[in-house]
Amino acid sequence: MNFFKATTIAAVRKDGKIAMAGDGQVTFGENMIMKHKARKIRLLYHDTVLVGFAGAAADAFTLFERFERKLEEYRGHLDRAAVELVKEWRTDRVIRNLEALILVANSEKMLLISGAGDIIEPDQDVIAIGSGGAYALAAAKALLKHSQLSAKEIALEALKIAAEICVYTNDQIHVMELPAEEGAHESGTNS
Repeated sequence: MNFFKATTIAAVRKDGKIAMAGDGQVTFGENMIMKHKARKIRLLYHDTVLVGFAGAAADAFTLFERFERKLEEYRGHLDRAAVELVKEWRTDRVIRNLEALILVANSEKMLLISGAGDIIEPDQDVIAIGSGGAYALAAAKALLKHSQLSAKEIALEALKIAAEICVYTNDQIHVMELPAEEGAHESGTNS
C-alpha cells in the first residue's frame, strides 16, 4: 500500500484538551501536487469526536461515513464504534481493500484505526499518521515534554516541523481542538 505518502495528521492531548492537526497537500502519484488546502480533519457525533485521515481520499470519506454511522449506533462510545468499524472493514468485501488510516479522538482517548484490523491507543498523549507522521510524532513528543505550549500549539508546531522535512506534507495546516467543556474550535494557518 502506498497511502503513507499522502499526508500528515497528528493528535495531542494536554490539560484536558485534545487537538488534531493535518496538512493540506494532496499528492497525485509520486511527483505531482494536485491540491494545497485539503481538509483532512472532521468533527463527528455532535462535534465531540475528531477524525483525521491519511490515505486515498475516497477511501477515507467512505470510512468517515461508516465510522459516523457506528458512532451514532453506539451513542458516541469511541471504543465500541472503532471495534465495530474494524470488524466491518475486515469482513465487508466492498470496503476490505480501502487504503487509509484514520485517527479518532474524543475528550477521553485517541485511537489509530487501520484496515489491517489494528486499533491502537497510544501510551502517551500524542499520536501521528501519514508520510510525515514519524517526524510529527517526534516533534510533538519533544514539545509535550519540554514546553509549556498548549495541545493546539503543539499539534500545529509538530506539523510545521514535519512539513519542513517530508515532501508529501505542506505548511497549509488545519487544526481543530476539543476543549474539555466549551465545544470544538477550528483554525487554519499558512505558515
